[in-house]
Amino acid sequence: MQNEQNNSKMLRSSYIPTAEFYSQIIDSLQDYSIFTLNNDLLINSWSSGSVKIFGYETDEIIGRPFDMIFTEEDIKNGIPGREIAAALKEGRATDNRWHVCKDKSTFYAYGLVFPFTGIDGELLGYVKILRDLTERKRSEDAIRKYVKDLEELNAHKESVLAILSHDLRSPLTGIVSIVNYLQSHYDTLEPAEIKEMIGLLCKASADELNMLDYLVEWARIKYASEAFTPVKIELVSYIRRVFDTLNETAAINTINLHHEVEENTSVFADGKMLLSIIQNIVSNAIKHTQPGGNITISAKSKDDKIIVQVKDTGSGMSEEIQKTLFTPQIHALSNARKEGKGAGIGLLLVKGFLEKNGGEIWVESVEGMGSTFYFTLPANKPLEQADSTGETDQNA
Repeated sequence: MQNEQNNSKMLRSSYIPTAEFYSQIIDSLQDYSIFTLNNDLLINSWSSGSVKIFGYETDEIIGRPFDMIFTEEDIKNGIPGREIAAALKEGRATDNRWHVCKDKSTFYAYGLVFPFTGIDGELLGYVKILRDLTERKRSEDAIRKYVKDLEELNAHKESVLAILSHDLRSPLTGIVSIVNYLQSHYDTLEPAEIKEMIGLLCKASADELNMLDYLVEWARIKYASEAFTPVKIELVSYIRRVFDTLNETAAINTINLHHEVEENTSVFADGKMLLSIIQNIVSNAIKHTQPGGNITISAKSKDDKIIVQVKDTGSGMSEEIQKTLFTPQIHALSNARKEGKGAGIGLLLVKGFLEKNGGEIWVESVEGMGSTFYFTLPANKPLEQADSTGETDQNA
């Protein structure tokens, strides 16, 4: 009896796992997608975890190319090939990026790919392992966004206080002073003097109202997300609408407005915000362009975004002004008002609108040689994506 037990133990201790045994282990890992590629980078095995995560049944995916699980942007940037090249060079390649499922939805995953070699060292293909980290990614992004929103809220609060203190309060003080003077000296003033003062009051009041409108609109876009409704928009039609509005102002100074944007150029943005963006930039260019000058709008496509360029032949600006152009400071606001150039609240509004639409703005300028404002907007409705830095998630 003792001999039989010893023999049984020996048999168990010398058991050699079969391929089916390993396959069962792999299929039990439902939170991981594990599959292999042949040397032509075609998928030739597919775990049950892969079925669960990607939605492709095994018979649907076998023989299909490796890059089909990557986003269009990653394919365009050659990410699949770079992963394989890194795996061959380093023995393994890791990444954190978005992948595409059968239903075109995306998920964020930590990935590992390494070469699969035979007994004699020959390359048989590759093994790819993915772990779905979408929920963790969303949580991390939500925390980052919350922190960023708090930082922006503080920065915007300071900007608003500066504008209220210097760009609204000062003109109101001037208006009150003029009214008080008129009230006290009305009987002794000449009609021409009264007319001049009334003209100053009208202009100052109109400027004040415009400034308040800007602040209300800025607050709306920053803190009233329900007003945000981005759609596919033909860029040219909005440029024409702005030109129709500003043509008379430009014509008074013989400034030529024209565009070189192709008819089929589209952006994905909120229509009201896009109109405000273009109008503010062009209006700003008109103010700083001498009579007989030109303002030209052009656009080009790059990396799923449209880059719009607004170029003027105006007075240009110094590097110092450029550095603070989109973040108004107290002294800049005060000096701008004294020089009759406005506070730059329009550009602050533009920056806020563009950020809300997933775009950005910058400027290139040389004093005496004009300025060129650039801004970007998505060409299409953006996919849920994140930076593909290739950094390994050590906690995966």
